[in-house]
Amino acid sequence: MRILITGGAGYIGSHTAVTLLDRGDEVVIVDNLSNSSAEAIRRITAITGREPLFRQLDLRDEHLLDEEFAANRPDAVIHFAGLKAVGESVAQPLRYYAHNLDATFALLRTMEAHDVRRLVFSSSATVYGGGQVAPYTEDDGPIVSTNPYGQSKAMLERILSDVAEADPRWSIALLRYFNPIGAHPSGLIGEDPNGIPNNLAPYITQVAVGRLDEVTVYGDDYDTADGTGERDYIHVDDLAAGHVAALSWLADNTGVRAWNLGTGVPTSVLELIAAFEAASGTEIPYRVGGRRAGDLASAWADVSRARKELGWEARRTVSDMARHSWNWQRNNPDGFATAARPLTDGDAP
Repeated sequence: MRILITGGAGYIGSHTAVTLLDRGDEVVIVDNLSNSSAEAIRRITAITGREPLFRQLDLRDEHLLDEEFAANRPDAVIHFAGLKAVGESVAQPLRYYAHNLDATFALLRTMEAHDVRRLVFSSSATVYGGGQVAPYTEDDGPIVSTNPYGQSKAMLERILSDVAEADPRWSIALLRYFNPIGAHPSGLIGEDPNGIPNNLAPYITQVAVGRLDEVTVYGDDYDTADGTGERDYIHVDDLAAGHVAALSWLADNTGVRAWNLGTGVPTSVLELIAAFEAASGTEIPYRVGGRRAGDLASAWADVSRARKELGWEARRTVSDMARHSWNWQRNNPDGFATAARPLTDGDAP
C-alpha cells in the first residue's frame, strides 16, 4: 500500500513510518516541521534502508496538498498533524480550534477530491475528560474533554462520524492514544519536544541527561498506591503497530470505529521515575508540588476492543519504555539538534 502520513516527521508519525516501511509499504510524509525536524526523515531512512517521500507543507494549503495527492495517489491516510499541547491549548484556545479543525477539513476535502476514503485519525484519551471512571471504554460518554486540545479531538471525532454516516464509502479508524513514551530501539528516533517538555517521560530523561534540574511531582496525596497520579503509558512502537492493525481493518470495513490504544495497566509518577533510574543508572531528583488543576488521580484504558477486533495488544513493558527512551536521550542529548553523529544503531533492544 501507499500510505500518506500527515505529521510524519513527528514523534509518533516517524515511528509509524518505520513500521510501515519495514513491512514493505510505500510511505509519503507531509509535515510543516513546526514541531518536528527534517532530520527525522534521514533517521527513518537509516533505520529502514528505505527513504520515504517527503514534502514540507501545511495541510491548510490545499493547493499544495492537492498537488501531493495528484502526484502520489495514496491508498490511505494516517492523520497525525495538529497542535497538541494541553496547557498551551488552554492559553490559546482559538488557535487550537482553528488550526486542528481547519487542517482536517482541508485534508478531508482533498481526500474526497481524489477518491481516497480510508483514514486513520490520531485522537487522544483526553476526549474522555473527567466524567468517566477508569478503565475507560470506547463507549464511555458523553465525550466532553476538559481542555481545548482534547475538545478539538472530540469535535473531529464527531465530524468524522458524520462524514462516514453521510457517505458509506468512507472507512475511518479513530485511535484514542493514552500516554506514548519510549523510542525506537536503535536510538535514532525518539521524542524531541520543542522547549521545556509538556510530557513527563521526556522531562525525566532531560533531567537524567543534565538538561533540566529536577522533576516536579504534582501531588502525592491522591487515592493511589503511592499517592501520585497514575497513567497508562504505552511504548511508541506498540502504538505504531496499532496503526498498522487499524489500516488492515480499513481494508475490510466501511464506516467509523473507535479504539483505545494503551496497555490497560496504570503506572504512577514515582513508579515511572524509578523505572528511568533503573534504565539510566542515575538518581533522578524530584520534588513534590501541589496538585495541578484538572489533573485526575488515575486514568487508564480498557483495551479489550482493540484486542478482539484488531488483533492488537501492547507487548512492551514500562522497563522497555524507560530503557529505549534513555537510549535515545543519551545518544541525542539535544534531540535532533545534537551534532551529527554516525547513523549506527545504539544499544540492542
